[in-house]
Amino acid sequence: MTLVQTSRGIFDIRLSSPGDIPAIAALMKRSIAELQVDVLTPEEIEASHFGMGLDTQLIEDGTYFSVWDKATLVGCGGWSFRATLYGGNHSAGRNAERLNPKKHRARIRAMYTHPDYVRRGIGKMILEASEAAACAAGFSALEMAATLAGEPFYLQCGYTIESRWQDENGPVPVPLLTMVKSLSPK
Repeated sequence: MTLVQTSRGIFDIRLSSPGDIPAIAALMKRSIAELQVDVLTPEEIEASHFGMGLDTQLIEDGTYFSVWDKATLVGCGGWSFRATLYGGNHSAGRNAERLNPKKHRARIRAMYTHPDYVRRGIGKMILEASEAAACAAGFSALEMAATLAGEPFYLQCGYTIESRWQDENGPVPVPLLTMVKSLSPK
């Protein structure tokens, strides 16, 4: 566990463990439901649950972070050296193949913030930890499937839009973006 101070509080960031899964799943559900209301229709928000959610492979791989305010989970997210770009255990199209850092981009995966804790540096804390870990693993670039709600944040963090597309896992299509970033060794 590492204490990190942002401009709006002191938070604990650590790698997630299997015991965190119930709290992570609840946070993801709430975040999907509440933080996309300005950019998606109610039908698209409901369909988002089909393509988004918890991929426990990230926890097993030791690449998924949790941020805590005392006993409250306030954010989660991570990176992956596997081919799956997005989605939970229940999502179609997952691929556990290991990526080659010399040829492929690492993935930024499953970034969620508690609705009561947005704009407090939680997402940036997780993103920076994920970028540093991917760089340490030999990757020189990252990619992610970003939501429309997350697009402004990721642009601010130096990501660029590679493509816009739609997730077809649910009853209606959900707009997403592929966003990319090059890493500089520290």
